Amino acid sequence: MAKVDVIMPQMGESIAEGTLTKWIKEVGAEVERDEDLFEISTDKVDADIPSPASGILAEILVEEGDTVEVNTIVARIETEKGAAVSEAEPAPAPAEETPEAPAPAAEAADSGEPVAPAAESPIADSAAGAETVEAPAASPGDGTAPGSREERLRTRSTPLVRKIAAEHGVEIAQIEGSGIAGRVTRDDIVTFIDERGTQPGGAAPGAAEVPARAAPPTPAPGVPSTAAAPAGPPGVLHLPIHGATLEVKLPRVPIRESDRVEDMSRVRLRTMEHMLMSQHVSAHVTSVTEIDFERVVKLRRKFKPKFEAEGVKLTYGPFIMRAIVEGLKAYPILNASVDGTRIIHHGDINLGIAVAIDDGRELIVPVLKNADRLSLMGLAEGANALAEKARTRTLDFDDIQGGTFTITNVGVFGNLFGTPIINQPQVAILGTGVIEKRPVVVRDDLGGDAIGIRNMSYFGLSYDHRVVDGAMAAFFLNKVQQVLETFPEDVV
Repeated sequence: MAKVDVIMPQMGESIAEGTLTKWIKEVGAEVERDEDLFEISTDKVDADIPSPASGILAEILVEEGDTVEVNTIVARIETEKGAAVSEAEPAPAPAEETPEAPAPAAEAADSGEPVAPAAESPIADSAAGAETVEAPAASPGDGTAPGSREERLRTRSTPLVRKIAAEHGVEIAQIEGSGIAGRVTRDDIVTFIDERGTQPGGAAPGAAEVPARAAPPTPAPGVPSTAAAPAGPPGVLHLPIHGATLEVKLPRVPIRESDRVEDMSRVRLRTMEHMLMSQHVSAHVTSVTEIDFERVVKLRRKFKPKFEAEGVKLTYGPFIMRAIVEGLKAYPILNASVDGTRIIHHGDINLGIAVAIDDGRELIVPVLKNADRLSLMGLAEGANALAEKARTRTLDFDDIQGGTFTITNVGVFGNLFGTPIINQPQVAILGTGVIEKRPVVVRDDLGGDAIGIRNMSYFGLSYDHRVVDGAMAAFFLNKVQQVLETFPEDVV
């Protein structure tokens, strides 16, 4: 019998797991290639996933509501009609740990007036995925049958969680999980281990009587606590770095009467992890240049009605993207990624353009593919379409993967410039500052120096010094500056 594995797709370089929310087809149903098979959800994207082959859905290995790592087999399709079809239990977890997929992102959105195109607050989500583990036998009278669906769901954990549990002699079944269906997350087990260490004498590893995870005291908003809580032991953050796990201790802060305590959201936790991971992986350096936007401002004002007649909003973003494309063509090392100790030189130029959503509380970085093949009109149309899909949460998983260079805008809120964190595994990210009128020294008609008022902006390029040296970064910025200050009118 010929069977095709159906896997959980990666919804972008920064995402390492997904939740299977709904099976569109049932076991035994015939499916066509590219026909929608199941729905998934991540912190960034909800999407329908197509079938990789035509045939009969023979096995479902992941149930609705389960969260699993990317590349986990979720089902199998029998490509020979008439073959036996059976529903299988979830697949056992592999013996080796699968490292988390890194990739922080930065934010960039276009503004319509002399303000650059997006705001910087790098975020990317990536967490170790969930896999099935052997369910422990139910104790007499606990009301849960051995191997029941509820017990299997509760004891699901990621390879990293199992590794931490083994290192500290903890039984996962002892921990009250906060994930889907009570799944034990990395945060759950780290908190459990921290709190266990505060017990008198410390609990013995693997002891049966170990207190369950308890939430820290959280005063109600507007209601002061009766006493300041002492600082607890530092938390521990486990970061996957080059196939190993780096432990980063997080300090605890005393809670005073006037303080308000708020648990980090999942997005914030993943942001913390991936920003720290990127800082540990890449040798970050930032170079800044100042660019005269006077010519671009005039060209935009001149051609804005023409673009509007075509139903396209013309911002400064397409001009900046065109200049970046020219810079990457001239200095392609900045259009590369690092794979372990290998440098991957990308043939395509795919620009990640981060977009703020949910009133700036979240962001996502859709990718404009093959930007080097697009006209200024094509860049504007593509960027606007991706931004709209991001804000309406209708991005496809293909829309947020494959980026080779990222643009972020710290100027949309009036900031002069920023030093953004690199979007792993890329080697550079450009932060664009506010475009504003400033007095500068200019050359007058007689060749003398004069003070003039010009639209100016600072661009900050953060780059990975493992791959990109300061001279190459400077050459790239100089090229971007030259294109923007002498932008050819016939390109518009």
